[in-house]
Amino acid sequence: MSFFLFLPQMRMPVDAIVERARAAEAAGFEGIALMDHLAPPLAEEHDMWEAMTLAGWLLARTESLTVGHLVLCDPLRHPTVLARQAATLDHASGGRFELGIGWGSVPDELVTFGIDPVEPRRRVERLGESLEVIRALWTGEPVDHDGQWFHLRGAQQRPVPSRKIPIVIGGTGKRTLALVREHADWWNVPIHQLHRLDGGREQVGDAQASVQIMVALVPDASQRAAVTETAHRRFGATGMGSTVVIGTAGELADHFAGLQARGVERFYVWFTDFAPPDTLRRFGEVAAAGVTPSA
Repeated sequence: MSFFLFLPQMRMPVDAIVERARAAEAAGFEGIALMDHLAPPLAEEHDMWEAMTLAGWLLARTESLTVGHLVLCDPLRHPTVLARQAATLDHASGGRFELGIGWGSVPDELVTFGIDPVEPRRRVERLGESLEVIRALWTGEPVDHDGQWFHLRGAQQRPVPSRKIPIVIGGTGKRTLALVREHADWWNVPIHQLHRLDGGREQVGDAQASVQIMVALVPDASQRAAVTETAHRRFGATGMGSTVVIGTAGELADHFAGLQARGVERFYVWFTDFAPPDTLRRFGEVAAAGVTPSA
């Protein structure tokens, strides 16, 4: 089992994000995952940093942390550019970049910024073709491709990645699960769709399962009420806040162990207090309580 910190890159300066990444690395997290939007969902008034640029910055300022995304939005990038970006980050970091990618979870932002396609079916089709192009280019061989979205003639990119760059695809729809089965190393179950874990697990082939979980860490019993109130105030008792796992390090370890027994091998942990270093250090106690990160 491994832990990744999920840290939306908003509401804080870049230096604070680097500080959290280093604290996560020291606490035993295997990696960190950023989000990818043109504007923060439901929080457009807040500052936010670009996903791929910040990934490179974090890779340069950590030593062992894997960096990726939950997840990159396929319509925002041409796959030939993304293939080159991923290979570059792979080499620059000594093999610490993972490609997390999806077909876009916020169609309104695509309309706002004039990005096509908007229709879900067409976005899924484009993602499938993007993955075909990316994986073909990673072979280093000339690529001829005639698809619905992309046309390549003798396209070749070198150097090839230093290793097989892991691909993470999130989602639980039927067409998405088919893409996971065909292309992905990891299948990520979104925070609000954990009820689909068991049924979907049989449809994703050899892909390993990960889940994204929102966590409110309780330092001690006397602070449980305050931690709970803050989590629900920030994320809504009937929205994302209703899916928050609230507990001490020992209680969280028990929760993760239960999901591990269901076949989950990675957790993307999203902290309701925005992951200050003290919280990340305390979360290291989860390993001591019986759940050991792989890094």
